[in-house]
Amino acid sequence: MIEEEYEVAVLGVPHNQAPPMSTVIHIHSETSVPDHVIWSLFNIVFMNSCCLGFIAFAYSMKSRDRKMIGDLTGAQAYASSAKCLNIWALILSIIMTILLIIIPVFIFSQRTR
Repeated sequence: MIEEEYEVAVLGVPHNQAPPMSTVIHIHSETSVPDHVIWSLFNIVFMNSCCLGFIAFAYSMKSRDRKMIGDLTGAQAYASSAKCLNIWALILSIIMTILLIIIPVFIFSQRTR
């Protein structure tokens, strides 16, 4: 008779008639706030027109500090300013580089005529 009880237990007959419980796990996803530090460093080293790279780097560091203390709204505001300054630094540097190439070529072509 012990073998029969064992076979019934193996077949999965529930011993307890309680309803099954469910577990819900809430995972809080942290919103990622980019601080643009690498981009700011790139603008400082290569394209620091009008010192916009330094200002962007300062805003990037403020954004990183705000993110570390948990102020995501402040971090987002500083990151947005850093992104805007980085874009302007990039645009101005590209324009200046193009002008530094075009102007000497134009002057040299005028002298050879």
